[in-house]
Amino acid sequence: MSPEGPVPDGADVEQAPQASTAQQPSEARPAERAPRNLRAFLSLEDFERAARRRLPRMLHGFISGACETDASLRDNRDAFAEWGFVPRVLVDTSNRETVTELLGRRYAAPFGIAPMGASALSAYRGDLVFARAAAAAALPMILSASSLIPMEEVRAEGPTAWYQAYLPGDTDRIEPLVDRVAAAGFDTFVLTVDVPVSANRENNVRNGYSLPLKPTPGLAWQGITHPQWLFGTALRTLANHGMPHFENMDAYRGPPVLSRDLQRAFGQRDGLHWGHLELIRNRWHGHLVVKGVMSPEDARIARESGADGVIVSNHGGRQLDGTASPLRVLPAVAEEARGMAVMLDGGVRRGTDILKALALGAHFVFVGRPFICAAAVRGEPGVRHAITLLWEELQRNMAMLGVSDPARMGPEFLLRLRGGG
Repeated sequence: MSPEGPVPDGADVEQAPQASTAQQPSEARPAERAPRNLRAFLSLEDFERAARRRLPRMLHGFISGACETDASLRDNRDAFAEWGFVPRVLVDTSNRETVTELLGRRYAAPFGIAPMGASALSAYRGDLVFARAAAAAALPMILSASSLIPMEEVRAEGPTAWYQAYLPGDTDRIEPLVDRVAAAGFDTFVLTVDVPVSANRENNVRNGYSLPLKPTPGLAWQGITHPQWLFGTALRTLANHGMPHFENMDAYRGPPVLSRDLQRAFGQRDGLHWGHLELIRNRWHGHLVVKGVMSPEDARIARESGADGVIVSNHGGRQLDGTASPLRVLPAVAEEARGMAVMLDGGVRRGTDILKALALGAHFVFVGRPFICAAAVRGEPGVRHAITLLWEELQRNMAMLGVSDPARMGPEFLLRLRGGG
């Protein structure tokens, strides 16, 4: 197929990019035709390893670490290893297709780019990189509230972008933000609910990362010893766009990354409750998704409060250390969803991980850390290549599993190898 092929037939052109700017991952260049500087990247893990060399320790630690003992971070990967496949054979999969319908839209594959705060500190114009790469691949990306590029710019370049909010329990701040998101043209509002307070991220302290950023001789040395990042991201950003601000936490521009008022701008999130979700539902006319749901009971309340979907997530293991992997609770949450879209993030690194999540009840998954690493190492071409790698794994594994449509995945394709429920 041509690299400039159209989005899937029947796609809503208001939500998916036009054929002139969009392509399905199936139509992207295969790995052997990738640019020379990308041919050594054979998996998402390769980008993560390269980012360790490219980025200052404080940024790489922020991206790769979690909180306290990293128990949840490890469990997010371990949970996938506890399931093996039971393939079917002599099944004609020659016409297999990865196109997936989610919240009334057709996407080229059942995965997207998760929200990642302050990504423009690690990758030059990181939020725009994600938005453009996702739109070109006909996939969704979720713009974080703690991003550094105005949502209006991101949505203009990424018509498949969703918006994700961190909200205090303050109606006077919630309503104007909802209106701004609607005016920017987003059709999906994601409310993250698992950050009532900041987590104990000891790795950030040890690596010198903090918000607000605090210039120190140690941080200066980290920049000097990582010249590709220093000149390609940090100084380039300052020269072209000035000091980064948190642009999208509220209806108005937030403080700069060096501001001492940053914590005050975040607000008191421990006052957020289900009544605020209902407030958003009454004001927001697009799709409403709740991110951070781990309990079937919370899935039920979200459904009864008017949510269109939930993202089963433990925040990448970055909030409450010891929280179970989303994959472990996925079947119970999916059972309680009863018509809501069920999505998952946390620990997804391979096409096999996507298929396991789909078999256990997810309709869709989101991937975070590997994509910010790809953006940091190779910019937008890196993210596009990472998308292609994941899509190729998905296509290949579907053939070997005997599945032509991701929606046909079910628990009959899995066998528990070890571990508990």
